[in-house]
Amino acid sequence: MSTNSQPLLLRAGRLACFCPPGTPIAGPVRSGLHYDLAAGFALAVLAQVLVLGLLPLAGLMLAPQPNWIGLPYLALLMGAAIATFPAAFLLDAFGRRAAFALGASHGLAGGLVMAWALLNHAFWPFCLGAFWTGIAQGFSLFYRHEAAIGIGSSKLALGALQVFGAGALAGLAGPFIAETAARLMPYTPYIGLALMAAGAQIGVLTLASRMAKQDEPIRDEPNPDQPAPDIWQGLDRRFWGASLMAGLAWMTMTALMVATPNAMIQCGIAVSGVMAAMGWHVIAMYVPAFALGLIGPIQARWLTGWGGLAVLLLAGALWRNLNYLSDFTVFLIVIALGWSLATSAATALLHERGRLPRLLLGLHDFLLFAAAVLGALAAGLLNG
Repeated sequence: MSTNSQPLLLRAGRLACFCPPGTPIAGPVRSGLHYDLAAGFALAVLAQVLVLGLLPLAGLMLAPQPNWIGLPYLALLMGAAIATFPAAFLLDAFGRRAAFALGASHGLAGGLVMAWALLNHAFWPFCLGAFWTGIAQGFSLFYRHEAAIGIGSSKLALGALQVFGAGALAGLAGPFIAETAARLMPYTPYIGLALMAAGAQIGVLTLASRMAKQDEPIRDEPNPDQPAPDIWQGLDRRFWGASLMAGLAWMTMTALMVATPNAMIQCGIAVSGVMAAMGWHVIAMYVPAFALGLIGPIQARWLTGWGGLAVLLLAGALWRNLNYLSDFTVFLIVIALGWSLATSAATALLHERGRLPRLLLGLHDFLLFAAAVLGALAAGLLNG
């Protein structure tokens, strides 16, 4: 199909429309697409805010052994890591509507299973619900890639502003919704959080199902007379360097973030205080993307990313000196800022040289979640 012909509609049930991984995206998507992506990502982040505060606390309540407290969050990260490659394939084969709707449906099911497990004090079903929620998170992380695909490197900042900015705004709503859930269900506030997270995924599912067919990117039909594109040509020093930089940031922040809610409870801080601190944490995860979008030179992006990792490591050295809600809140904000700088810089470095195949983007995200799994395992040492 030429770039001047009608868009190739990629949707479930039409395997004939499948384009092999690596087939280039021929033209820009329509400008309205980013608002759908931003809104979907905002609701996914809202669910993330609620779940991030819920998992460590529910693990503390349900785990049959103290060293199993971090297993629900570990299950979430494993689900996210496993989802990265299927998400990349489905986005290529069937398009955004089918892929993001499937991811959100897992998040909805995960939230409902977690609520049932909390009601029945069942630890392993709760871990299953966390795993399904992680699958949704693995799909939702692709929103940031989709915002860059089809707009060109010169407008990458626009996509980052819309998507990451929406995530920051969603973080503001997290503590308010958590407080509302506590008021509506005062004796079972954790169940309320799980149901609210499921409700946010219903919003993601609704937005995904309403994505217009014409919002799918135009794809070049494979030419049998030409060799298939080499999808591995993007595996160069920039790819591995950006993945290493962001992976170390994910591992460090996960270790600190998973250990912090339990430490806050041990210091006598109420659940509402934990959720408020986690809300500010999530906001700080996405705000730096506004400033980073204005940084052009490659050297500045590398400096920003490694600088963010340095901020994380310096903050981690102070972790055991925290005692009050204000201390923990500032700490969570600082490590989120460091994570955001490293992750946003890595994303920009991947996209500014052109359109990478989604399979490579999935590999990048898999490496990030794998590093986060290592961080979750290390969190047990911090709480020990």
